[in-house]
Amino acid sequence: MIDIRRFDGLGTFRNEWLDAHYHFSFSQYYDPSRMGHGKLRVWNDDKVRPQTGFPPHGHRDMEIITYVRSGAITHQDSMGNKGRTEAGDVQVMSAGRGVQHSEWNAEDEETTLFQIWIEPAEAGGAPGWGAQKFPKADRSGSWATLASGDASDKALPIRQDAKVLGATVKDGETLEYCVSAGRHAYLVLADGSVRLNDGETLNARDGVAITGPEKLTIKGVANAEIVLVDTI
Repeated sequence: MIDIRRFDGLGTFRNEWLDAHYHFSFSQYYDPSRMGHGKLRVWNDDKVRPQTGFPPHGHRDMEIITYVRSGAITHQDSMGNKGRTEAGDVQVMSAGRGVQHSEWNAEDEETTLFQIWIEPAEAGGAPGWGAQKFPKADRSGSWATLASGDASDKALPIRQDAKVLGATVKDGETLEYCVSAGRHAYLVLADGSVRLNDGETLNARDGVAITGPEKLTIKGVANAEIVLVDTI
């Protein structure tokens, strides 16, 4: 099953520093038909103004993946971690039994990012944080594993049977992905446009919910950057 979710139909929130679009129910946006997809619970498309951001706040029992689309975000947490994640790169915070953190745009330009939350396989445990560079050239025409519950993937670790994948496709280039039976995938275009299974055209920031078994054929229409979550 494939369910296309256009960007202009997402939930929205806006204040003086944040312009957010919600693929799933979040904060004051509630849609009972969009409470998550498998173990994927949140996919927020955030635009953060310069020299502003999310002040210190707490989380627990959630795997929180930040994919920076443009600009950079500076992370600081109660574990003593601090780091700056730039466009195209990824950070993962396992909230575990509880952690306080802030995410701040210390740049002189807007930062845009995807904020992805996945429910962990087990509650509790020690919190953790990590970041890694993923050059876009290394994922041209193929999938790169950005975060994974499988240690053999040598990606940022998450505590769930799930993967976060990234790819870029050029105009006319084709990319495939198979969603196995019993699994759920959610795909969002960070940029560009593609044609899905020789049918609908997806544009930047559109989302697609897929329930397996399903084979995806993705053909570049305009150079595109893709992020996909595959989870139970």
